Amino acid sequence: MREPKPERKFRPDGRRPQRPEAAPADDEHLIEGRNAVTEALKSGRTINKVFIVSGGGDHGLVRLSAMAREAGAVVVETDRRKLDQMSPTGAHQGIIAMASAHDYSTVDDMLRLAEERGEKPLLIICDELSDPHNLGAILRTGECAGAHGVIIPKRRSVGLTAVVAKASAGAIEYMPVARVSNLVAAIQDLKERGLWIYGTAADGATPLHQVDLTGPAAIVIGSEGDGMGRLVAEQCDFKVSIPLKGKITSLNASAAAAVLLYEAVRQRG
Repeated sequence: MREPKPERKFRPDGRRPQRPEAAPADDEHLIEGRNAVTEALKSGRTINKVFIVSGGGDHGLVRLSAMAREAGAVVVETDRRKLDQMSPTGAHQGIIAMASAHDYSTVDDMLRLAEERGEKPLLIICDELSDPHNLGAILRTGECAGAHGVIIPKRRSVGLTAVVAKASAGAIEYMPVARVSNLVAAIQDLKERGLWIYGTAADGATPLHQVDLTGPAAIVIGSEGDGMGRLVAEQCDFKVSIPLKGKITSLNASAAAAVLLYEAVRQRG
C-alpha cells in the first residue's frame, strides 16, 4: 500500500511557502559590481573565482573577465538569475567575485601609515554603525580625504560585508580597517599616543568652524539611531556640532563624517 502524500502547508495568506534556498556564502568574501571588482583586482587582492553574466556583448565585462583570468582567477559565465540569487546587494552589475577573506588591519598599522606619509594621523572611529551603506560611504570618503584608517568595534557593528564593499566603490581595498574588542580602551590608547578625539554630537559645545583638526586626530561617528554611546562620548576631548540651517535636526553618519573629514582636509592644506 502506498503511503499518503504529506499534507501541504500554506502560509496565513493562503500561498505556499517558498522553497528554502541554499544558504549564501559568507558575504564578507563576495565583491559585487564593476568598480568594486576592478579595484580589488588592481589592488592585488586574491580573487578565487569570478561569476560573470553570459552573453559576451558587454565590453566592460569582457575587459574585467580578461583582468580576472590574468590575475589567476577562475571565470565562470552564468545567467543573470544565478547572479541575482547570489547577490546580497541586488546591484551586481553582471559580475560577482569570490575573494579570499578580507584582512583587518591594526591601529598600529594606521599610525605607521601616517608616519610613512609624513602626515599627522587622521583616523575615523565608528561607534556601532549598523548600516553597511553608511560604513561603505565612510570608507569611500575617508580614502578620498586621505584618512589613515577606520576603527570599528567587534560587537554590535557591521563588518566588511559585500554591501559595505559595494557602497565603498572599491575604497575597501585601500582603506585600513581595524576591528577592536573594546572601543573605549582603543580611544584611551589613542589619547596616550597623542591623538585628540573629536566626537560628532548635535548638542556639541564646539561649533565646527571653531575646531582645530590640524594635529593628530580621530573623529568619532555615532550610531545611526542613538549617536555616540555614553562611555565613548565621555572619552572625547571635543564634542563637535555641525551647523544645520533646515528643519531636519541631524545628518546621517556618513554625511557627518564627510563634513568633518573635509574640514580636516581644508585646515591641513
